[in-house]
Amino acid sequence: MGSYQVLIIGSGFGGQCAAVNLLKEGIEDFLMLERRDFFGGTWCQNTYPGAAVDVPSPLYSLSFATYDWSRMFAEQDELHRYTRHVIEHFKLQDKVRLGTNVERIEWDDEARQWVVHTAGQVYQAQFLINATGPLSQPVIPAFEGLERFKGKTFHTNHWDHAYDYRHKRVAIVGSGASAAQVIPAIAPEVEHLHVFQRTPHWVLPRPDRTFGRLERWLLSVAPLRTLLRWSIYWKYETRVIAFKYSRPAVHLVQHQALRFLKRQVPDPDLRRRLTPDYLIGCKRVILSSTLYPALCRANVSVHSQEQGIAALDETGILTRDGQHIELDLIVWSTGYDATDGVISYPVSGKHGTQLRDVWAEYPRAYLGTSLPNFPNLFIVTGPNTGIGHTSALFIIESQMNYILDCIRTLKRKNLHSIEVQAAAEQRYTAMIHREMQRTVWKSGGCHSWYQSKSGHVIAMFPGFSFTYHYLTRRLRLADHILS
Repeated sequence: MGSYQVLIIGSGFGGQCAAVNLLKEGIEDFLMLERRDFFGGTWCQNTYPGAAVDVPSPLYSLSFATYDWSRMFAEQDELHRYTRHVIEHFKLQDKVRLGTNVERIEWDDEARQWVVHTAGQVYQAQFLINATGPLSQPVIPAFEGLERFKGKTFHTNHWDHAYDYRHKRVAIVGSGASAAQVIPAIAPEVEHLHVFQRTPHWVLPRPDRTFGRLERWLLSVAPLRTLLRWSIYWKYETRVIAFKYSRPAVHLVQHQALRFLKRQVPDPDLRRRLTPDYLIGCKRVILSSTLYPALCRANVSVHSQEQGIAALDETGILTRDGQHIELDLIVWSTGYDATDGVISYPVSGKHGTQLRDVWAEYPRAYLGTSLPNFPNLFIVTGPNTGIGHTSALFIIESQMNYILDCIRTLKRKNLHSIEVQAAAEQRYTAMIHREMQRTVWKSGGCHSWYQSKSGHVIAMFPGFSFTYHYLTRRLRLADHILS
């Protein structure tokens, strides 16, 4: 049995951020557990054609790990290199155990330790940081006849680069962020591409460009790099005004999106099928200047919900309007279990309290990070920590303020465990969902992956990211039980 002061589950940006902050705190007795056979996370796993970030790269980076970005919106290969840069710069390679899938975790009431069960070993730790991320459990809908199809299938999260899709008959199921990147990347190379969309998404232009030599030199100067980072931050922060505080602002942005759609899609029938019937922002807004032109290609067919998938058979897809579409490849761009499946393994807390029972109605957590009856357990990017307008890394770094303050306080007081009081968690959760009522995510007229099965919006934080940063800047002792 391996015993550590801190165990981190996951080695993506959340896990890396936790590891670096522990090292800065002088805590070296920790281990990262990674279920895959490589160190990284989203940008090492998601290698589908066209993969790129939709937040400007100077902001989508850890504040303590600067980088010489080549373009405004970094593509997957550069994001992969950045991940390696962080790992190597902070010498995290020796702090990870690869191929280690967590099967369950439980709090030992007597030892006051977390016990982590994996396929091959049991680990113990005083503190446990879950950094598996909300976009790590791919979902494939259970269509009738799914197992009958004899062609090739895979999810965008597990793109099979050994398969040559060129000159093939391909279907992509889904029309969200990853589909919007895959479609323009593969449409020119396939024989025919069938796009199955359940609901259309709002699309705005992607202001991407490569940085010139002078710009890259200027960005190597720390004050200028910091100035750019914060100017982008404040520009993007204003989007919350539209998402929550001003319906006229929402309608103004929606009008811009409609003009963009009309300019890029001349066919009125296709334009009708690509026009959402909900307020912009209710679902994730797509940033792309290449999606609409790709959907207008002669070798691309867009199937709306009434022409959607009824079933699969050995050779293709049967649609609801009676078509049979012969296919060589089906790509599932159908998203992740990002709300009800925030933590995929069983978690047992004090006195056998089961997380699945606590979250039976909907996932909830104080600051999206900690729970009553689960001492010394911290969830990175937990319930209601998602951010729809700026960099998720800003939220992750804010969470680290709270997590490290909890650990630091216990060390200073020579105590062993900390947990949030039930009343404090209830007050926080009530505030979150009261504020959520005012947002477009709750009242914009759509159902999105932001919502759990209960209808509560679980993925998003209902306000400015600097508000969340303020809430996490220091530990509120009155909200916690220390022992």
